[in-house]
Amino acid sequence: MKNFEQISKKISLLTIDNPRNPHKIQWYNITNPGKNEIKFLKQKFDFKEKHLEASLSTISAQRPMIFQEEKYFFIILHFPISNNNKVIPGEIEFFFSHGYIITLHDGNIKTLNDFFEFCKKDSIFLESYNLESSAVLLYEILEKLVQDSYVLLDKNNIEINELEKKIFESNQEQVTSQLLILKRNIINIRRIVQNHKNIMKQLTEMKSRVLSEEQIMKYYGILAEHCQRIWEFSENQKDIINSLQNTSESISNNKTNNIMKTLTVISAILMPLNLIATILGMNLEPGDKPFIITISSMIIIAIILMIFFKKKKWL
Repeated sequence: MKNFEQISKKISLLTIDNPRNPHKIQWYNITNPGKNEIKFLKQKFDFKEKHLEASLSTISAQRPMIFQEEKYFFIILHFPISNNNKVIPGEIEFFFSHGYIITLHDGNIKTLNDFFEFCKKDSIFLESYNLESSAVLLYEILEKLVQDSYVLLDKNNIEINELEKKIFESNQEQVTSQLLILKRNIINIRRIVQNHKNIMKQLTEMKSRVLSEEQIMKYYGILAEHCQRIWEFSENQKDIINSLQNTSESISNNKTNNIMKTLTVISAILMPLNLIATILGMNLEPGDKPFIITISSMIIIAIILMIFFKKKKWL
């Protein structure tokens, strides 16, 4: 039996069928769904209109969601993906029930695309092939996507280590720019995965015709633990990057203070010289009344300014 069918340009169907088991799983992978793809789902499945409209929406959902209906689950999840050194959310909608899974996405989530291609060629190596359970296939898809977050966290760790070295030897303006980019990426990862743990916990309560409650708990408990670890790792990275930013700002402030100190010393040296040059440049004879009035006025003004600065506590 052929295990793959290209139903349309945007709809691919992969059938996972272990001849030793009476069941089979159908995975519909839909990229950039439009009205035709939603029409196809309407004709083939009994999904609620609001869930189909959510799959068609061009506006990303603001948070992960899970809906358990009588005959199926509808889930919206976001996963962090890297795009030109910037972490952005990749959104996937899932419909799944006994015997099928449907994934809808924009086609830019490489991990999902790669896993679908792997399943086309080597589905016999899947756990879901041996058990023929859509719950296990969903677990395997989510596990690949969650594991990809570790790759981004490892990349952040490498950049953090490089930045730590650069802070004490590089251009502070360049370091500040890199710090802000890395901080933004860490914040985005945390924002994207913050509700994953709760979604995974809800999935541990699903019912399966193939798996026992203990097996469901085992699979999705693993995913919940991964999500918790990712949150903790990103929390640690957030604290480190905040410390590095504070260190960078301290070094930058110290350099600025040293520059100001140098300028102050130069000013202190030049001001008396400038005063002497100004006095000598006057067309006045020492001891004359105009000369005495001028010098006296300068002294009085200096005393008034000193009193004013002291009153303002600037000295």
